[in-house]
Amino acid sequence: MKRDLRIVFMGTPDFAVAPLKKLIENNYNIVGVVTAPDRPAGRGQKLNQSAVKQYAVAQELKVLQPTNLKDESFITALQALKANLQVVVAFRMLPKVVWQLPEYGTFNLHASLLPDYRGAAPINWAVINGEQKTGVTTFFIDEKIDTGEIILQDSTAIEADENAGSLHDRLMAIGSDLVLKTVKQIENGTVSTKPQPPVTNLKSANKLNKDNCKIDWSDTIDNIYNKIRGLSPYPAAWSILINQEQKLNLKIYKAEKEIAEHTYSIGRVLSSKKDIKVAVDTGFIKILELQLPGKKKMDAKALLNGFQFDTNAKML
Repeated sequence: MKRDLRIVFMGTPDFAVAPLKKLIENNYNIVGVVTAPDRPAGRGQKLNQSAVKQYAVAQELKVLQPTNLKDESFITALQALKANLQVVVAFRMLPKVVWQLPEYGTFNLHASLLPDYRGAAPINWAVINGEQKTGVTTFFIDEKIDTGEIILQDSTAIEADENAGSLHDRLMAIGSDLVLKTVKQIENGTVSTKPQPPVTNLKSANKLNKDNCKIDWSDTIDNIYNKIRGLSPYPAAWSILINQEQKLNLKIYKAEKEIAEHTYSIGRVLSSKKDIKVAVDTGFIKILELQLPGKKKMDAKALLNGFQFDTNAKML
């Protein structure tokens, strides 16, 4: 006999909108949506609503936006929804008082094949590390981060020239289907789980920061190339450019590898009327899209129309 599900959905960015939409399109009863508080953004400090809130409001769903997930008024409001299942996609770490509330548990969608790439940036790190395969996992939440028992997994190949942005969009679609499949199993009482296998050399997906997004030009050509595509379009790999007397922080969004023998020093910038190349070990990184401070993102040719690289220009 099918269970009558009352679902609370928790999520914040675009990645979470697709699974929520999928559940609504399949006529599941979403009794409430929990998302991040509105945040001031831009020059006018206008309050920005999360992608999930915008969609939930358009669907006339009840929205809760707690600043503190342990706050008594939030817990009371959550209990009042009488949910028997909670679905979490790209949200914060939940306290036990929240995830243990519903009768049928709280499950999470994570954008990796767990146990590898637990953490905040699994899509980026899979590309940065040159993985050829990744996927999505649904699991029941427990005390630690991304360690709960696995419900379902689905995998996909990572293309050799794919960036984090296109992989994000594909995993969002695959993940939405997996969330629906997981909810159907819970609804039918056919769900079964397995513990995450113990792994000795666990690959992690640490939070991205300024330090780990900086390009090390002395690294291998493959590692540099993978870092650029693994951080594109957001937050973007960056480098310091020394050009004449200027020291500029620039972002690099798209590049190609060029294997070649050369005698240039590592980091040396070579430019022509249409090309920007950086000398690395075993060849060159050809920059195709970049952004200078205070400027818009542009392709190399457009930049070269109005910007001149010195003969001794170099990347640090």
